[in-house]
Amino acid sequence: MHRNEHIKRLLSAIALNADQAAYKELFVLLHSRLKQFAYSILKSNEEAEELVSDVFIRIWEKRDQLTSIETPLLYFYTAVKNLALNRLSKQKKQVSQSSEEWLVQLNSIYFDPEQLMMTEEMIRKIRKAINDLPPRCRIIFKLIKEDGLKYREAAELLQLSVKTVEAQMAIALRRLGKCMHLEIKELNRIPTSNKK
Repeated sequence: MHRNEHIKRLLSAIALNADQAAYKELFVLLHSRLKQFAYSILKSNEEAEELVSDVFIRIWEKRDQLTSIETPLLYFYTAVKNLALNRLSKQKKQVSQSSEEWLVQLNSIYFDPEQLMMTEEMIRKIRKAINDLPPRCRIIFKLIKEDGLKYREAAELLQLSVKTVEAQMAIALRRLGKCMHLEIKELNRIPTSNKK
């Protein structure tokens, strides 16, 4: 089931039945991603934690309105972004409207390394290639491949055109492809007696 559809079902259960189990599942599903996104803007773990808690409190308080949310992932990320930027402006810090200045950390590669039988060295090189992407490219890659937003949703969240998002993803995938190609060439150079 698509992540947005699953979240919509949870939101519906929360809105119509005040379902606390659905609320807890939604929290578990989204908390760490939203906290990481908040951290990328606020650069403070404590503030990011507090902000995401505020978002979930507001969700519970406004639960009767949850069924009208069409794209829940975009809704949550936009709520976090707006609250984070508001918090920065209230703290009289310099507000960065540019997503390129957000500190993005990629926790995982968007695929299952075990499934692809990847070596630890290859995974390290891919992570490095991802973390070496230009800032805008890296945040777009993270939002789409790690957090599951659609191109259109990432574009709306970052206030970019869909074409820009597509172009940035093409850059990211090209760089990853180069990294993978180099690793595959290295594996092919291993003498056949070492291959199993």
